[in-house]
Amino acid sequence: MTRRIALSVLALVVALLVLAVVPLGISMTQRENDSFREETAAKARTIASAAEEHLSDNRPDTDAREQIEAATDAGDCAQVYDAHGALFLTTPCKAGPLPAGAVAEVQRTGQSQTVQDDSRMAMVVPVGDSVPASGVLVFSRSTDDLNDQLLAIWGWLSLCGLGALVASMLVATRLARWVGRPLVSLDDAAARLGEGDLTARAEVTQGPPEVRRLAATFNSMAARTENLIHGHRAVIADVSHQLRTPLTALRLRLDLLAADAAADPEGEDDTAHELAGAQEEIARLSRMVDGLLAVARAENAVPRQSSVRVDQVVADRIAAWQPVADERETRLRPRGGHGVIVSLGEGDLEQILDNLIANALEAVPAGGSVELVTSRDAERGEVRLSVVDHGPGMDQDARERAFRRFDSGRESGTGLGLAIVHRLVTANGGRAELEQTPGGGLTVHLLLPAAPPEARAPRRDRRPPRSGLSNPGPNG
Repeated sequence: MTRRIALSVLALVVALLVLAVVPLGISMTQRENDSFREETAAKARTIASAAEEHLSDNRPDTDAREQIEAATDAGDCAQVYDAHGALFLTTPCKAGPLPAGAVAEVQRTGQSQTVQDDSRMAMVVPVGDSVPASGVLVFSRSTDDLNDQLLAIWGWLSLCGLGALVASMLVATRLARWVGRPLVSLDDAAARLGEGDLTARAEVTQGPPEVRRLAATFNSMAARTENLIHGHRAVIADVSHQLRTPLTALRLRLDLLAADAAADPEGEDDTAHELAGAQEEIARLSRMVDGLLAVARAENAVPRQSSVRVDQVVADRIAAWQPVADERETRLRPRGGHGVIVSLGEGDLEQILDNLIANALEAVPAGGSVELVTSRDAERGEVRLSVVDHGPGMDQDARERAFRRFDSGRESGTGLGLAIVHRLVTANGGRAELEQTPGGGLTVHLLLPAAPPEARAPRRDRRPPRSGLSNPGPNG
């Protein structure tokens, strides 16, 4: 917008300069030409009057010769012809080229003629008032002085116009920046707020009053939004923390009852079965509380993207989850993606893979496999990372609801694992998609933004899983 404002003001100034300076220059040029022509005609009339005294009144030609000498000294050229067309007086220089028969025509009609080219102006004037004339004067002057004067006029006009143009450019630029800079700041603050930075605020001390009021209104809206979201997250976090303690105590009591029931040979099988079911529900509630805390942390985080080597992170997470996979007799296999680099927040890819691998290991039966396939789409600038399992999978309706919170599509899941994955992927500018694995199972496709070719991912040390869920349910 700054450039458009500056260009608009500049175009207006150029139009005004053209409409003002060009007509002024043309008018001054015409005036100088008229002045030069009148001055030339006056000199020619003076010489013709002196020549008339000799040709018409038979007086001595002294005055005429003095006028010819004065014209010679001034650098002008003159020739005086008598009534018979004979040359009477002349300067050393000859007048410029004239139309054929111009002298005879002027003597016959008594009407003056003027001829001008780039270097000289020539006038053919009659001597005397009679018709036919008593003689003819051919007088010419150099137009060098006139050309220099016109060049000076146009030079000064151009210089003034250029100065006005430069001044208007400076004023237009400052005006455009005065208006555009706070709008750019407001746009940047709005973009950061849209990306999740709730502390983003616009500058309210610069720009026109209307822009400052707009920035103040935006800051008020952003502050209210921040308070609402922080309040919502605080409620989730507080409730989750408050629930953990009674759930832990209840789980310990149920564990003790289950141990007592198992130790009592006369205990009823139904009681032991009900206690086992209660323990499973308590475990599920515990996972849900942990998931709520993870969601609160994920939504409160504003990712600062950096370059991440996908193959290194995949290798680290496979190494971290390999003991769990061995226990479940499941194979974890990476495929492709050597040297592929993506732009993600620090630690986000680890948490994403932790949740997806945990879900896949829960879903895949013993003897199955989980594959992590990486490929790059150079045209779209994306990296596709797919986690493929061969478990029970999900139907179409469950896949459509899988990224919703508390809606995993399976009774055993909490419905938060994939929600966290979706939040982390979209917060980094990527996409997450689900599809049925050929032959059965679920495939999670992560379409992540590729880092620029010149980017180099920092070396990452292996570390334990940073999963938001301690024991997520299958595919949820």
